[in-house]
Amino acid sequence: MRFLLIDRITAWEPGVRASATKNVALSEDFFDDHFPLKPIMPGVLIIEGMAQLSGLLMEEGYKKENGGTVKALMSIVERAKFRRPAYPGDTIEYEATVDSMNDSGGRASVKAIIRGELAAECGLIFTFHEFSNPRLERRRAEILSLWINGVMPDEAV
Repeated sequence: MRFLLIDRITAWEPGVRASATKNVALSEDFFDDHFPLKPIMPGVLIIEGMAQLSGLLMEEGYKKENGGTVKALMSIVERAKFRRPAYPGDTIEYEATVDSMNDSGGRASVKAIIRGELAAECGLIFTFHEFSNPRLERRRAEILSLWINGVMPDEAV
């Protein structure tokens, strides 16, 4: 199963706020078991999509402010609330806002919206960890470019 739960970033202000979309398709691996006669996207994967967006938002904000590279690791999920399920055919709109950030981590408020309705919301707290892995950094840059621009960096003109 792949765990890239964002299809496209639609608004991007590193270290401040971001929005993204996820198109929920019946072909997703998790629908095989959750649930066969009534497919529902697991809530934990909705949180994961929100965490991917807000973690990248903080990592890029850190890079912009400090020039260094960190990995944002989710450490706390605060007050998670699920208000409606996500079904195949739905488009989830994620919204993330950085509430606070310092050298050791940060906090974001995130929402998942489906058809104009609040589907889920929570606060996410991340800790920052320095790392040096050129291959991983290259792959993350490719994914970010794909999400923001719709193309891989080597395809851009």
